[in-house]
Amino acid sequence: MKVILLENLRSIGLIGEIIDVKRGFARNYLISNKKALYASKENIAEVEKIKTDLGKKDAEKKKEAKKLSEQINDKEYLIKKLSTENKELYGSVKPTEIAKLILETEKLDIKPSMIQPLTEIKSLGKFKVKIILHSEIDSVITINVVTADTIQ
Repeated sequence: MKVILLENLRSIGLIGEIIDVKRGFARNYLISNKKALYASKENIAEVEKIKTDLGKKDAEKKKEAKKLSEQINDKEYLIKKLSTENKELYGSVKPTEIAKLILETEKLDIKPSMIQPLTEIKSLGKFKVKIILHSEIDSVITINVVTADTIQ
C-alpha cells in the first residue's frame, strides 16, 4: 500500500515521501497516528502544498528534542529494587518505570515507547539506556540498580 509521510520517521522515510508499506502497518500505525496519508492524487497535491509547514513543525520538534537531550544525556538515575543474594532482581526494570523516574526527578514527560534499554535490566548494576527523542536525536542515560532489601 502506498502512503505519503507527514513526518520524518527513522528507517522509514522523510516528510512528503511516497513509500510502499504493508497494509496493516499503514492502517494501524501510520494513518491512525496521523504520520501518513493514503497516496491518492488529491492527497499528493495537498501534501505538496503543506510540505513547508510540515518541515517547520518537524524543525520545532527537533529543537525541543535537542533541549531534552541536553537535559538528560549522560545522566545517571538510581532505582531501588528487591533482589536475591546472587544479585538478581525479582522481575526487571521496565521502560514505564524509567519514564516515571525521569518524570519525578527531572519533571520531563518521556513516553515509555521512546525508552530502549540496550540490554534487559534483570540484575543489580549499571545499565545504559537509549532514549529516542526524535528521528535524528538520541540520548543515552545510565540506570544504576541497587538493592532495596535482600530476601533470604
